[in-house]
Order: sequence, then structure tokens, then C-alpha cells
Amino acid sequence: MKSSTNKSENLKKSVDYIREAGKKKAQLICFPEFQMAYSPIGQSAKELLSIAENVHKGQFISTLCREARRSRLNVIATIYEKLKPEQNKSKYHNDRVSDTAVMITNQGQVKSVYRKLHLYDALGFKESNKLASGNKIIQPFRTPVGKVGLMICYDIRFPEMSRILALAGAEILAIPSAWVQGVMKEEHWQIMLKARAIENGCYVIAPDQIGNIFSGRSMVIDPFGITLLDMGAKEGMEIIEIDRNRIKSVRKSLPLLSNRRIDAYHDFDNLLA
Repeated sequence: MKSSTNKSENLKKSVDYIREAGKKKAQLICFPEFQMAYSPIGQSAKELLSIAENVHKGQFISTLCREARRSRLNVIATIYEKLKPEQNKSKYHNDRVSDTAVMITNQGQVKSVYRKLHLYDALGFKESNKLASGNKIIQPFRTPVGKVGLMICYDIRFPEMSRILALAGAEILAIPSAWVQGVMKEEHWQIMLKARAIENGCYVIAPDQIGNIFSGRSMVIDPFGITLLDMGAKEGMEIIEIDRNRIKSVRKSLPLLSNRRIDAYHDFDNLLA
């Protein structure tokens, strides 16, 4: 998806995708990070705050909930979320918004809300100038295609998070992203998505923004690291079948989760604190 700076345009495009997916009898649709709007580098935190919405009362998510119910489709969407003062952990100002992923059921109910933990303050970018970081990993949730754990973009560079989600039962890692272009960035994207799938024996679904400053390459990786989908610079939607038996067979033949030597790790617990 190529999000514009116009929230209404992006909402209409999102609704069209949901309806198309519903007609094709899909059970889950995943949108990329910054689905609500592209935020140009020169946009201020206050300007971004002006388009942000509440998850449960805003028009963006309420519209997607209605469409999810109509199409009988589970939806993973992303928004800029207005935070209550007690939710805003930013050490800067109260004008920061959360980069938030929302799981909507096929009954049109918000089932899970994940606020991006790791802000992209790296390689010349500083997301904390506009965004407030979340403070917790969300438990995986059940969908008709499997148990899904949510991450967002830069989170994939932190393997602890995907491992925690896998140990908590995730069979699929859904990673809405807006991966910025740059030297070696596409290689990093592909390598880390494959690594997160292989090391956890799970599917990785990673929809990505295209155009603007982003690299595209929306991908789906299977539990053994096979690329099932790579959309390149194409905007649009593809249907992929998730085979839960594939997860079981890979985890049985390559039992990385059960082969861990937890007994030998404890001496280094302080390094993870």
C-alpha cells in the first residue's frame, strides 16, 4: 500500500481492499504500518497529532470495524493513536502519538491493541520526535488462520520479541511495516524476516509501504524460511494460504523451541534485564 498524506483517501483505499478480500473469501487481511497516513519528514509532532485518533472512538477504526463485520473478515490495521496522559510514556512532550496496530475480528470488534515498542531512532531517523513508544508485548490472539503475534517494523531487529511471542503460542508473526529505503536496507528486511520465521518455526506476514521513502517488498515467509510472497514495488493485494500443519511439521523436524538449553542461560539473565 502507498499511503498518501490524506487520511480520508487512505481510509477509502483500505475499505476497498477489505471488500475485495471479502469477495475472495479471505479470512485475514493485514495492512502495513502508517496505513492511516504518510507522515513526511518535515511534518511536526503537533501536525501529526491533529490527524491521530482514539482506537475505540475514532472514525478510522470504527469504519474498518464496520467493514470487517460486513465482509466477515479479520483485519490487522494500523493508526496514529491519540494517547491519554497516563499512556504517554514519552520523555519529551504530550504531543507524541502511538504507532499502533489493531486487531479487528470478523464480528467487527477490536480484539487486541499493540503500541510499537521499538522506535526507529537509527540510521539517521528519529521516530521519537513524533512518536511515543509502547511499553508491553501483547499476548498472541486466535484467528481462523492461526494464533497471531503482533510486531511493527523496527521490532524485527530485536529477536527477543519474536521469540517471546512464539513461546507464548504465536504461529504467525504479523509485522505491519514502513521499511525505509537505504543502503543494504532491502537485504536486512529479507534476511531478518526469514530469520524470525526460521528460528521460531512460524509464518511471517510482513505488509510494507511502497513509494515515498519506503522500500516495498511486502513478504510472506513460511516456517522453514521459504518465501511464499514477495510483492516487490507492486501496490495491491495477494492471497496466501496458511497451513497450520506446516507449522507443526517444521517444529517437529527442526525443534528449535524445545531444543533451547534454558538451564545454561540463567547465568546471563542479568544481561536481559
